[in-house]
Amino acid sequence: MWEALYQHVNKHVHISREAFADIASYFEPVEFKKKAYLVQEGQHCHRQFFVVKGCLRMYFLTDNGNEQTIQFALENWWMTDIDAFNKGRIAAFSVQALEKTEVMAIDKPSMEAVLLAHPAMERYFRLIYERAYTASLFRVKYLVNMPKEQFYLHFANSYPEFAQRIPQKILASFLGFTPEYLSELRKKLAKNGGKSLS
Repeated sequence: MWEALYQHVNKHVHISREAFADIASYFEPVEFKKKAYLVQEGQHCHRQFFVVKGCLRMYFLTDNGNEQTIQFALENWWMTDIDAFNKGRIAAFSVQALEKTEVMAIDKPSMEAVLLAHPAMERYFRLIYERAYTASLFRVKYLVNMPKEQFYLHFANSYPEFAQRIPQKILASFLGFTPEYLSELRKKLAKNGGKSLS
């Protein structure tokens, strides 16, 4: 478990093995069963999670009770309700395991301590947050601006591992489709060799 986190941190900032041994002491390895909740909307969010193995999703309940998925995290991705984590607020989003998932978890006091003890981790998290923010901006742009079929093809080509691993109903929610529309679109694209229908 530790090696995955070390490799990811070291990919963005140089950390010696000796320094990482101390950094690792601030984290806790945790396993979650499929469908288990790591964070629940309406409850306090105490930790954030680095995915070592598995898949997470973040979602919220709409006013009519539907689940609206807004993010996924596969291996080497981070996930939490970041506002609730940072400010000690009640979570506005739920984080759920879509598969049996192994994570490295860190709570807020440990996060503050590791950032003070290892300034390179400040840069690491800044780079991670910048990447996540950029991805969320482009998702909004594509959701608003792209025709549905083109948006699906862009997503499937950019993140083929997501398209294969995520249940159709949940993927449809993320893309802003109904499950029925996504099912029909996939059938049509399969008949057309995976190419655009337009």
